[in-house]
Amino acid sequence: MTHHRLTSTQLDQLLTAYQSDADSSAVIDSGIIRLLPPGLRQMTTPVAFDAGEVIFYEGDAGDAMYLIRSGGVAVIRGTFDAPLILGYRDAGEFVGEMALIDDLPRSATVVAVQSVELLKITREDFLQLLDESSLLDRNLLRKLSARLRAADDERTASAAAQQRLTQHVVELEVANRHLLEVQRLQQETVDLIVHDLRNPLHVIVNALGVLTMSVPDEVLHANAELFNLATHNTDRMIRLIDSMLDVSRMEAGQVYVETVPTDLAYLTQTVTQRVGHLMLKHQLTLTVDVPDLPEVMIDADMIDRVLANLLDNAIKFTPNHGQIAIRATQHADHIAVRVIDTGRGIPPDQRQRFFDRFTQAAGDQARTRGFGLGLTFCRLAVEAHGGKIWVEDGENGAGSQFVFTLPMNWALE
Repeated sequence: MTHHRLTSTQLDQLLTAYQSDADSSAVIDSGIIRLLPPGLRQMTTPVAFDAGEVIFYEGDAGDAMYLIRSGGVAVIRGTFDAPLILGYRDAGEFVGEMALIDDLPRSATVVAVQSVELLKITREDFLQLLDESSLLDRNLLRKLSARLRAADDERTASAAAQQRLTQHVVELEVANRHLLEVQRLQQETVDLIVHDLRNPLHVIVNALGVLTMSVPDEVLHANAELFNLATHNTDRMIRLIDSMLDVSRMEAGQVYVETVPTDLAYLTQTVTQRVGHLMLKHQLTLTVDVPDLPEVMIDADMIDRVLANLLDNAIKFTPNHGQIAIRATQHADHIAVRVIDTGRGIPPDQRQRFFDRFTQAAGDQARTRGFGLGLTFCRLAVEAHGGKIWVEDGENGAGSQFVFTLPMNWALE
């Protein structure tokens, strides 16, 4: 008789998890055979299978059960390429008994994982034995069989779920590697663009500086708005480029904070002077309320850019004739700086993500659209100083106010 044989790869998959406690060449003692009921001993027929041969399939009719005399078998469900292994059985154990007892199709496939010798007991012989024996209760056996089937079903469901979970983990790992590669390429592209922009931009800035010093006063005065526009936009481009570089460095943990004693009132004044022409152009009112505070040990350039980004953001989102305010207050353990506007505000559900890379307010109707890096830089720069930054409703519920803190342990008493 020819039996279906698994491929070597399929058999190796079953053997990987198979560890028999018995010697593969051992044969059950003939004394055990003698323990079987006399009628059952007479009904057994020896059959042999080589490793990798299928003894019976899931779904087959349960026409016989087998007592394993030597070797071992695997009990599986599913395909041979991706089997769900329910267990292994060795010499002295039965296989196929459930289908025989409850008259249902085979609940699993049985494959020889070693050369096995089996003692076959047919359905007819087994049923005859049940009729003749007062020791065996058919209903009890059927109940035990049903429990075994239920246990196998549970193990199958658990194994299938584990298999799906493993597959999902593999897919996530592949997707994660792809995402990391995309991020790496994106960052390399950004770095390349930034470095290629910096040199020509600094040339333009230097040229503007030379022009303002060399042209006659009357020409400079007549073209003041043009010069201010060029200066402001080159300043914004430099801040954008620096922010792109600094955001990448700070996210990589390469934070360089060079602290110096700094007067926040003077720093605020220098920032507001640079945007004076924009305030006039859009007819905005600016109020600065920064009292005489202790000097703080901060990276002046970083905090200058934080204030400039927040002020630039307020200008973009405040309509003409609106109001902007900068306020600083000293508290027990920190100094709080607020940039307040009377714009359209930011919904509460968007406030936290507003500090993430490339994020803009939904339905952005600002005068100009940015790349969403300015506020990311603000968050990272403030956190590098040991402070926090967040968004609140504006005064009287109108507009927004961006608040950041600097711990007082950075202040010089």
